Amino acid sequence: MVSPAASAGRLGSALPFLLVLLDLQYQGAECGINAEVEKQLEMGKKLLAAGQLADALSHFHAAIEGDSENYIAYYRRATVYLAMGKSKAAIRDLSKVVELKQDFTSARLQRGHLLLKQGKFDEAEDDFKSVLKSNPSKNEEKEAQTQLTKSDELQRLHSQALSAYQQEDYGAAISLLDEILAVCVWDAELRELRAECYIKEGEPSKAISDLKAAAKLKNDNTEAFYKISKIYYQLGDHELSLSEVRECLKLDQDHKQCFSLYKQVKKLNKQIESAEEFIREGRYEDAISKYESVMKTEPEVAIYSTRAKERICHCFSKNQQATEAIKLCSEVLQLEPTNVNALKDRAEAYLLEDMYEEAIKDYETAQANSENDQQIREGLERAQRMLKQSQKRDYYKILGVKRNARKQEIIKAYRKLASQWHPDNFQSEEEKKKAEKKFIDIAAAKEVLTDPEMRRKFDAGEDPLDAESQQGGSNPFHRSWNTWQGFNPFGSGGGPFTFKFHFS
Repeated sequence: MVSPAASAGRLGSALPFLLVLLDLQYQGAECGINAEVEKQLEMGKKLLAAGQLADALSHFHAAIEGDSENYIAYYRRATVYLAMGKSKAAIRDLSKVVELKQDFTSARLQRGHLLLKQGKFDEAEDDFKSVLKSNPSKNEEKEAQTQLTKSDELQRLHSQALSAYQQEDYGAAISLLDEILAVCVWDAELRELRAECYIKEGEPSKAISDLKAAAKLKNDNTEAFYKISKIYYQLGDHELSLSEVRECLKLDQDHKQCFSLYKQVKKLNKQIESAEEFIREGRYEDAISKYESVMKTEPEVAIYSTRAKERICHCFSKNQQATEAIKLCSEVLQLEPTNVNALKDRAEAYLLEDMYEEAIKDYETAQANSENDQQIREGLERAQRMLKQSQKRDYYKILGVKRNARKQEIIKAYRKLASQWHPDNFQSEEEKKKAEKKFIDIAAAKEVLTDPEMRRKFDAGEDPLDAESQQGGSNPFHRSWNTWQGFNPFGSGGGPFTFKFHFS
């Protein structure tokens, strides 16, 4: 798609050439220019050639104020307007030139070009035909004839495009409109028609581009702003939807459709902003409640329910509600199997449930869809360490508590198991040895899980009491049970068992 700005840019690069032609054609022409007007025109011409458009424009304004019948001043001002991308102002000045001097073929050719860009085929053809009747130069005649032929072809394509649209062959209509709009870049109606075809074809993102151009090309185009806002809303971009519908209301504060959409989007936007603020503050229960309100506010546009469930899953995962997180994330992933956020949150929930292999699988899928995400890479490495760790000694399993258990729960479980497996409770040597091993594991679990730093290391996949990863240390729990074989840690020599168990 060729934008008006791009067209203006190309025109700007050709300005020196246009000025040379103008000077050659009208050198010595009797235009009734007084000295001051001539000075303004000369200064404007130099500034225009240097690309200083705003300054050039002010001088041409002054020239026209000094002589309102000076068609050269209007023509040069039109050239500046074109370079600035102000085609409507340029056409007004070119029309004034033609009014003042009807045989000014350069002005008619230029106006014909602009009218063709606007899709005004009949008016453009009138200008090109007038050039052919005005004793033009060979180059002007050739150019006018070429443009007439192009206009006829564009009108034929236009008829075909409308026919394809009416027959609901939107793909064919788009192809035909592509050809027309390559020339008629400033035709707002054709852009709106192509946008409608894109919507029908299920390509709303492409429609937005045409509608934005149409909003600029046509004054007070509330309908374009409404459609853009509606598309953004359907795509789930509530913030951009709100921005566009506000533009509609700036043009017409009583626009019923825009006002109705504005109220809906504003309400939804406020709920989502509040929910995200709660998440940033760690108020996950409040965030869940707010996102449940989002789903009630907009039950028809599925993307909002999916995004709300994704964020609720995140809250459950952060709040260590593993079962709920797994269930909700799974619902999201049924609809969007590569949703990276849901994969990460479900992986974390799996880790809370000691489902290490499932967590690793989710992290690997997330990584395949977001290779440079450091959080995914770190999570995957942690899950792999935890899987390896679980195949050795799992302190949570030893005490029979969940990973999110509080200190009081850990101590309670420790006391119960320590009392159950106290070696004094067993008579035979075989049972006593089994109890001693069990008792050491229970004590080690309590030591790790009630110490914040040691628990943090263990949760990260590192066993702080693993002899392979620890260097030295006097704590007897830093050794594996094999180290204790042949030695009774609960007694001295062959005497009676004297170990005193202290609950803490």
